[in-house]
Amino acid sequence: MRSRSRRTAAALAALALVGTLAIGCAAEDSTSGGASLRPAAALSPSGSDCWRSGTSGDDWDNWDDWGPGMGPGMMGGDCSWGTGMMGGRYWQRGDGTPVKTLDQARQRADAFAYRLDLRVGEIMQFSKNFYAELETPSGKLATEILVDPADGDTGIEYGPAMMWNTDYGMHHRGQTQARISPEQAQDRAQRWLRDRGSDLTADEAEAFPGYYTLHTLRSGKINGMLSVNASTGAVWDHTWHGTYIATSEH
Repeated sequence: MRSRSRRTAAALAALALVGTLAIGCAAEDSTSGGASLRPAAALSPSGSDCWRSGTSGDDWDNWDDWGPGMGPGMMGGDCSWGTGMMGGRYWQRGDGTPVKTLDQARQRADAFAYRLDLRVGEIMQFSKNFYAELETPSGKLATEILVDPADGDTGIEYGPAMMWNTDYGMHHRGQTQARISPEQAQDRAQRWLRDRGSDLTADEAEAFPGYYTLHTLRSGKINGMLSVNASTGAVWDHTWHGTYIATSEH
């Protein structure tokens, strides 16, 4: 038990360090006037590994650098949630039954949303996971979650929803101070794509507490997602979804 406690404590400390670095990097990416976004690695193509080094717009999501207790051990194998770190409000174990359809994913998302007094909005199916938007009872966007198709595990989406969400994330402050408008967020996302030689375009920005999420489009069709920090303008590419398949509205 002592050994397990030490491992848990070490993992928690590492996670806290990741959050600290996340905030620091986001602050460094703050822009004013015509300043360009902070340089980052090339855009990751759809279907790439979840936490491969250099795939994020902020270039600090390489979990392999954090040692035992992080990476696949924390999130589970192949983009899944792990059981050791994401308990409580962030993660809910599935029943082991594969989730194959949007309706089945909505059932899992509904069960998770109920715990937070939220409701499920749009659901999207990708080759690696199901994605869902959660809304407040009044219809305001609250956070984003993932459903593991292998076993139904459901949790707050890693990346911006976990690190930037000021109401439901790990560093929530209970308030949102947006300095960037939806139009500016879309412009920053488009510049981020253009600067990396991508032929994708950024769709309209949807506002979550502390950040925006946008679909990326190819020839007018959904390809993936990006998020933009509402305070700093930092851009984070959602590299963990894989290939887009389908969408279910409310």
